[in-house]
Amino acid sequence: MPNEIPPLTDKIKAEISALIDAFNAKLPRNCAYKARYNGCYLYLSRADYGCAPQPICRLEWRGKSNDWDFVIYKHSSNKYDPNEILYPGMQHIDGTVEGALQCGLEAYPL
Repeated sequence: MPNEIPPLTDKIKAEISALIDAFNAKLPRNCAYKARYNGCYLYLSRADYGCAPQPICRLEWRGKSNDWDFVIYKHSSNKYDPNEILYPGMQHIDGTVEGALQCGLEAYPL
């Protein structure tokens, strides 16, 4: 099938892990993004200053490293909200994990 999305492989996950580690190295000490996977979804959370990680966003793998689908987490409703389209940092959403990480810093400042 020509439209079949390639799977999210361990190799791709390792590349994402390295990317997140590099991004975290630029953050203040004791602040770090964490990744968790469930099927085609990448859940990004961030631990700030020794607190438990808090959800930031969910990305859906669409077959390319620059074509993730982004959904912000709304703490006011405690859910990922695909209908939420206006939030700080949205200008960084470009289909990449880096864009999602940068958006998270503006949507949920340190």
